[in-house]
Amino acid sequence: MIVAFSVAPLGIGEDVGEAVAEAVRVVRASGLPNETTAMFTSIEGEWDEVMAVVKDAVEAVRARSGRVTMTLKADIRDGVTDGLTKKVETVERYLAEHPEGRADA
Repeated sequence: MIVAFSVAPLGIGEDVGEAVAEAVRVVRASGLPNETTAMFTSIEGEWDEVMAVVKDAVEAVRARSGRVTMTLKADIRDGVTDGLTKKVETVERYLAEHPEGRADA
């Protein structure tokens, strides 16, 4: 499965980067494939291991704030590995094949 999630503290002001960094640190230390972008961190693995990392990441942020908000999206698909990379590669291949847009449009 691939999970994309975002966790942020509430009530600590506008600058939440330091607290969010603690969540990302947990994800990176997990050893699971992951990627962090401006809005989400994605992580790939088996259900139990991914959800345990998400929980630990949320707890790392909660250690800095008694209240957090979290958004989570999951792609659960049997038999897929390296989906974090392959999904992007597929889109890039289509873009390269037809950089001007759809061939049938």
